[in-house]
Amino acid sequence: MSTDINATDSPSEIATASREADSAAGGSPPGRFERVLVVTTDDPAGRAAASTAVDLAAAHGATVDALYVVDTTEGWDVVVERRERAGEALVESVEAAGASVGVDVEKWFRYGTPHREAVDFAAAHDADLVVVGSARRTGLDRLLHPDPVPARVRRGADAPVMVVGPDDA
Repeated sequence: MSTDINATDSPSEIATASREADSAAGGSPPGRFERVLVVTTDDPAGRAAASTAVDLAAAHGATVDALYVVDTTEGWDVVVERRERAGEALVESVEAAGASVGVDVEKWFRYGTPHREAVDFAAAHDADLVVVGSARRTGLDRLLHPDPVPARVRRGADAPVMVVGPDDA
């Protein structure tokens, strides 16, 4: 069957020819994700990002990498321990959400600066899409951190980055 499109071909013949050409080429159709990285955070936007990543992975038959970065740039040991516990609960919740819809979720922890670790992880694991929660900053936080993590990830990542707000879940 020819993949040329002319007026006598029906839409179903065109779609079948297109799928046959894609499978003959040996690649997945363009625009499909195989690995979705979600950078989990303990806030409404972070939970919305996790939900969105699992939904996208389910739609594309992809695997989710749930990454929690324990920010060690500021804080004492007690704060770091609290962040570790919160991060463990977050990646466990992503794994449970993935299991409920048949998506494989791999759980990951990193220590360091969140945006650097996320960008490095995405590059090292060939992420097709990076999903992060938006930064809701007010007052003094805007002065202390003028460049939020989602903006830094967007600039540094080679893969497309989706920034999800708390109302997007």
